[in-house]
Amino acid sequence: MPVNIAETFELLFDKNNNIAYKALQELQKESEKTNCVYAYMDRLGDMLDNDNSYIRTRGLVLLAYNARWDIDNKIDEIIDEYLKHITDVKPITARQCIKLLPMIARDKSELRNDICSALQKADISFYEDSMQPLVYKDIQKVLKEIHKL
Repeated sequence: MPVNIAETFELLFDKNNNIAYKALQELQKESEKTNCVYAYMDRLGDMLDNDNSYIRTRGLVLLAYNARWDIDNKIDEIIDEYLKHITDVKPITARQCIKLLPMIARDKSELRNDICSALQKADISFYEDSMQPLVYKDIQKVLKEIHKL
């Protein structure tokens, strides 16, 4: 059964996180195959400012998954905003952001230097002691991945 992209997109904002997560998974799957979610790039960019960390994360994920389709350089326009989430107030959102960066670096090679620079400059000292090493390892792993591209 084909996915109704408009309806599925709206479910990303559902109060029920299970419903929203299923919508995210559907849109990720579609984004791997076609550019049908690309029409929502501006709205995805707006999600980065949402107070809800789950919604921010969903925006980060779908932006990265749609980097391959970015013929209008929409990601280039918001990359600074995207990279701020390397140090998102929620460490889980930060870790998701960091892990998605190789995907953007692969599809948008002109942004690799900006991405690497932001990773190298990231100050993660405000995270709890239990989270700092995890975020640090994520950053190191992603930097290595990007350098291999």
